Amino acid sequence: MSDSLHITPVPRASLPTLPAVLSYDEHRGQETPLIIDNGSTTLRFGFCTSAVPQCQPNAVSKYKERKTNKPLLLFGDGIDIEGGAKSQARTPWEGDVLLNFDALENALDYAFIHLGIDAESVEHPVLMTERLCSPLHSRSLTTELMFEQYRVPSVAYCVDSVMSFYHNNRPSAPAPFAADGLVVSFNSASTSVVPVMGGRGLMSHAKRIPWGANQATDYLLKLIQLKYPTFPTRVTATQTNWMLQNFCEFAADYPARLRALKDPLGLRAAERIVQFPYAAPTAEEKTEEELARIAERKREQGRKLQEIAAKTRMEKLVQKENDFQYLLGLRERREEESKKEWANTLQEEGFEDDDELDNAIKKLEGDLKKTRKKETNEDEMDEPPSFPLLDVPDADLDEDGLKEKRKQRLLKAGYEARERAKREKEREREEREAVERREEEERDRDLTGWASKLRKEQETIMNKIKERNRRKVALSDRKSAAAQARMKSIANLAADDRVSKKRRKASGVEDMFGADDADWAIYRKINTAAPSSDEEEDLANLQTVEQKLLQYDPSFTTEHTHAALSAQRSALLSAFRPQYDDGDAEGKARIHLNVERWRVCETWFSPNMAGVDSAGLGEVLQSVLSRFPDQEKGRLVKNVFVTGGPSQLPGLLPRLQATLRPILPPEMPLEIVRAADPFLDTWKGMAAFAKTDEFKRVGVTREEYEEYGGERIKRWWGGNWNSSVPIVDAEE
Repeated sequence: MSDSLHITPVPRASLPTLPAVLSYDEHRGQETPLIIDNGSTTLRFGFCTSAVPQCQPNAVSKYKERKTNKPLLLFGDGIDIEGGAKSQARTPWEGDVLLNFDALENALDYAFIHLGIDAESVEHPVLMTERLCSPLHSRSLTTELMFEQYRVPSVAYCVDSVMSFYHNNRPSAPAPFAADGLVVSFNSASTSVVPVMGGRGLMSHAKRIPWGANQATDYLLKLIQLKYPTFPTRVTATQTNWMLQNFCEFAADYPARLRALKDPLGLRAAERIVQFPYAAPTAEEKTEEELARIAERKREQGRKLQEIAAKTRMEKLVQKENDFQYLLGLRERREEESKKEWANTLQEEGFEDDDELDNAIKKLEGDLKKTRKKETNEDEMDEPPSFPLLDVPDADLDEDGLKEKRKQRLLKAGYEARERAKREKEREREEREAVERREEEERDRDLTGWASKLRKEQETIMNKIKERNRRKVALSDRKSAAAQARMKSIANLAADDRVSKKRRKASGVEDMFGADDADWAIYRKINTAAPSSDEEEDLANLQTVEQKLLQYDPSFTTEHTHAALSAQRSALLSAFRPQYDDGDAEGKARIHLNVERWRVCETWFSPNMAGVDSAGLGEVLQSVLSRFPDQEKGRLVKNVFVTGGPSQLPGLLPRLQATLRPILPPEMPLEIVRAADPFLDTWKGMAAFAKTDEFKRVGVTREEYEEYGGERIKRWWGGNWNSSVPIVDAEE
């Protein structure tokens, strides 16, 4: 298959390696700032002087080990080591809101332990990320946890996307940060747009949509489950996320991409195949000697079965012979015994009267005759039966004779009916042979004309089948003309006055509905599930015509048959989801991704495709830019900054270009850039900012917390609350 060029095996899960605990000696007593990027999927932490942070999945699991029955508290990659701990895992985040503070405390404990902090308190200023539009009580509880549990000297909060923008646009010291740009952040649970003017995030104009990488992964998983409802392997969220990152992409023009995928060849060329693990059926290879022994054993078993069957037939024949002789002897006793004794004898033998005994003897005689003929392979023609009593007048017969005469009359009628049926079959066979001879003569005389006539007949039958299928589809639509005509027929039948059974009996009028074939036409018309005899007849005639064309017309191939044409019409469906044989375990364990590759990414711009009632990214960008005059708008779109994990999906920058260009003046320059490292730029920007003198002024100190409480806020350019105007959510 050509599509085998795009087969990619799903990666196998490997056991993680747990990081070692770092030495704390270098930072002891130095008050080096601690940088914590508290992401919903990944926790990144480290001192601001470190080159790269430590990264762990932001999940915690309380698990009881089965062997020792001891409770375990696992975090990050440690959860994957214990299989039973995965089901108990939970994160500090619920969607895009920080709610599980017990899990947050466990995450911070892990971070501080692996940083080697062995003091009674964490004597380091902390800079931590928070989501755009975070609730005030989440920050308050986090601040309380930091000061009460860890006794940090100060804590400051920043928006992750703004710090990523800061890292990619920060000036060389000592110049202040004064960059302009439009930050588009693709997060795990949401996507946000933050305008930055003069180095200050304008949170009053920021917007957010409730669609992120997690929702896109779930949507892709639902599409796969809908496409493969009987897939033999469970597809996990981790595997789906891997497929999203490696095979999905944005389309600059999604409708045009769908139109291109309407071609089955284009759909096949665009698909990517994911091969899941499978268990291949094992077939034991046998030597020629073993195969010969098995064949000889089967032949021997066949001979034994034939001998047993022959012996069984012979025993049954002997038993029937004995029963026949016994019944003949029993019938001879009828002349020797009185009527009362004979009646008692019949009752003892299980017969009610003489007729039942005679019928049993005739049946046994017929069975013996057939069995002997089969055993001796005799194929003698049965002699015509004779009916002598039919020529005898009724006056010359007694009561038993009249009864036998009536029986012979019935037998003669049955015999004559069978003979007429034989003659009718013979006549039909002769007519069929005559038609075949005429058809053969016509074919020899004019093959082109004969083939043209049969092709027209094939086309007529296929049109009838197509029209019948079209009517079935139309009946499923209650607004179609066929469905409305059906309802009208049902209404007419319901309104028809039927004569009651009592009145029919009194008037002598009999209800003859159903006696005429036309009566059943209305039944088939209103009953969509009623089988049609015409359909089976048409299919049989179509098969006969196509067989003749395949046999005698060299220009008619299997591609011209009804089955091939139907398969060609469903080629798009076959390309969308190819079918594999039941014995092909490898093919059954494949997932073909084609339309889904672009459909999942398009949900960022049209969340309603996935059932989310929210504006798309294009509408949000237009809404944010509409708040600025053209001069400031030009400063923003000259540096559209894209960050976050999903920003690495192919085609995003051209898609944003196609979205923003029509809503901007033609002369306004537009430049879209991607973060250098969407996964680490936020942490690196925070680490760089923590080394500046400004960092010391943006944090809430322990003294301020003790005086004002956890609700204490310091407004600064990188935080959520940097102006007096409340933040607007795109969902509102």
